[in-house]
Amino acid sequence: MDNKEVIDHLLKIESDAAALVNDAQAEADNRITEAEKQNRAAFDRRYVEENQRFEKEFLQLKELSRQEYQKELEIYKEKISSMHVNNDRFSNLLDSLVLGEG
Repeated sequence: MDNKEVIDHLLKIESDAAALVNDAQAEADNRITEAEKQNRAAFDRRYVEENQRFEKEFLQLKELSRQEYQKELEIYKEKISSMHVNNDRFSNLLDSLVLGEG
């Protein structure tokens, strides 16, 4: 084998190695892209699930708060309606405060 044949052989090996590296890089890029797609899809699914869970919990708490508010309002209304109002005494108090009478 003369020098030219050796150099040609080495260049062919180097060319084959470069092609192999390029193929490996392309395969790695494809795998990374596919993994990113799968991770994004998994993230999106989880995001939607968590969002739905939080929305459901929020609506339940909102309804519970509304019910508690209604109960407290009814208790207050009952308390107010059961109070005896002395209109004469109240009028006298207002007269003394506003008009300085009494």
